[in-house]
Amino acid sequence: MSYNLLKGKKGLIFGALNEHSIAWKVAERAVEEGAQIVLTNTAVSIRMGTIGELAEKTGSIVVPADATNVSDLENLIDKAMEHFGGKFDFILHSIGMSPNVRKGRTYDDLDYDFLAKTLDISAISFHKVIQVARKKDALNDWGSIVALTYIAAQRVLYGYNDMADAKALLESIARSFGYIYGREKKIRVNTVSQSPTPTTAGSGVLGLDDLMNFAERMSPLGNATADDCANYVITLFSDLTRKVTMQNLFHDGGFSSMGMSRRAMKIYEAGLGMKFDDVKSNPYPFGAPEGETKR
Repeated sequence: MSYNLLKGKKGLIFGALNEHSIAWKVAERAVEEGAQIVLTNTAVSIRMGTIGELAEKTGSIVVPADATNVSDLENLIDKAMEHFGGKFDFILHSIGMSPNVRKGRTYDDLDYDFLAKTLDISAISFHKVIQVARKKDALNDWGSIVALTYIAAQRVLYGYNDMADAKALLESIARSFGYIYGREKKIRVNTVSQSPTPTTAGSGVLGLDDLMNFAERMSPLGNATADDCANYVITLFSDLTRKVTMQNLFHDGGFSSMGMSRRAMKIYEAGLGMKFDDVKSNPYPFGAPEGETKR
C-alpha cells in the first residue's frame, strides 16, 4: 500500500545488489511512495548483481561509483543532480564488507590491511558520501540521510568480527555529521540498527543462521525482515520524521531491549537437559566457581 510519503522527493541509494538487498527493497518502496531515485554501486557489484533490473523496474538510472573514492563520489553527486535537475532529498548508505570475515580471519588474528579496508568500505565511506554531498550543497533543506548498522556496535556478537568496529564508527559519524548538517541545512542523519538479515553481505557472517534463530526467539515481535526495514527507512526519508536526527534507531523486533526470553530459555534448558526449576534449585549443575559453594 502506498501513502505518497515521498511524493515529489528525490534520492540516492547506495548498495542495491540483488533482490535480497535491503537497499533494493528501499528503492522499490521509495518509488512506490512517489520518489525518483538514482541507484549506485561499484562497477564490479553492478556486473555481479542484477541492479539493471531494478533500474528498469523503478524507472531510475544506475551510476557506478566506489564509495571509498572521493572522485567517484563527486562524479556521482554531479550526475545525480544533473538527472534530477537540481538538489535531492535523501541518501541511503547500505554498504558493508569485511575482507577479514570473507577470509575467515578471527578477531584475535586480524589482518590489519584488511581491517583498514573494512573501516573504509563500511564506515569511512559514509563520511565521504556526506562530506561530498555537503560541499556540493546537493541536498535540499530538511533532507534525510540514513545508514544501516547492527547491534554488534554496542554488544559483542561472536562472528561479527571487525564489522562491529566499523558499525561503531559508522554510528559515531552519523552523530557528528548530524550536528553539523542539522544546524546548517536542517538535514537529519540517522542510523537504523536492523535485525540480522540474510542479505548477500550478511550471509558471510559466521553463524548467521544460528544468530537469526536466537534473535527470533529473543525478540517479542520476531526478527524484522528486509521489507520491514524498507518500510521503516521510508518513514525516515519522509517529512513525518523532520525532528529525528543523530539517532541510532533499533529496528529489531525488540531484541535490543531484551535480557532473556522464555522461548530462548527453553532452548537453553533443553541443552542442559533440565528444567528451569531444577536450575533454580541447583545454580551450579557443573560445579561451583572457585571460591563459592552450592547453596
